[in-house]
Amino acid sequence: MANDSGETTLFRMMLRPRWIGALVFALALAAGFAWLGQWQLERAIESGKAVEAPSETVLPLEQVAKPGGPITDKAVGQLVSFTATFTPGDEELLYGRLNLGHTGYWVVSHATVQIDGAPVALAVARGWAPDEPRAKAAAARLADEPASEQRVTGRILPDEQPEVPADKKNPTAMRTLGVGALYNLWHGVDGMDVYSAYVVDRSAPAGLDRIDSPPPIAQTELNWLNVFYAAEWIIFAGFAIFLWYRLVKDAKQKEDELRELAEAEQTLAAAQDGPARAGKVE
Repeated sequence: MANDSGETTLFRMMLRPRWIGALVFALALAAGFAWLGQWQLERAIESGKAVEAPSETVLPLEQVAKPGGPITDKAVGQLVSFTATFTPGDEELLYGRLNLGHTGYWVVSHATVQIDGAPVALAVARGWAPDEPRAKAAAARLADEPASEQRVTGRILPDEQPEVPADKKNPTAMRTLGVGALYNLWHGVDGMDVYSAYVVDRSAPAGLDRIDSPPPIAQTELNWLNVFYAAEWIIFAGFAIFLWYRLVKDAKQKEDELRELAEAEQTLAAAQDGPARAGKVE
């Protein structure tokens, strides 16, 4: 009986009613944890913050954005329409701007719009040129035009961070459309509110190409906290099964140790009993 190795195998230990019951409990616990993990994952998808692309319906500028602060995520890329007066001579060139896969120059103008009866400064990207001479020629033509009200329709985009000019010989050259940098170069804007955004004109003045400005793509951001919780529940489910296996294995090791100890005691007792019997016979 003591030498019945089959009785002490781990598999036979698992088949005992006590451990079968424990296994059923562990499986039920793991199933509950797995369900909670699936629920958390569904919550992560359902409650994910959807950043919707704005519609292509043209809306009034004052309805979409307000001056004095960054525009909202919902406003980014929205088509807007407004009446503006361009300030002649406040045209600036931006280099390294892509248009339909080609690198060139933007011509950006200073526009003044009326918001709630007050003048507000706004940067408007008027058009694109493939090289600097053509961009400068177009800017010179715009500077010669008299100031007059114009109707503008375009896509509103957030202010870009300014960059340190790479060309040390031309420290005023700009690659990004930083409204703050332009504001410092414009005329007649002291004390005037300004939009922390710019508008890409859907049309282009003479000498410039229209800037290609497609609508932004809708995105969905997962709720990563719920994803983390879902992963935790899955880990707990696996741990419940592992814990059951570990308990069975520990119980088997304990039984093996007790059996070996009993066998050692029997062997010792038999060894001591032999000489004692021999002494009685003599």
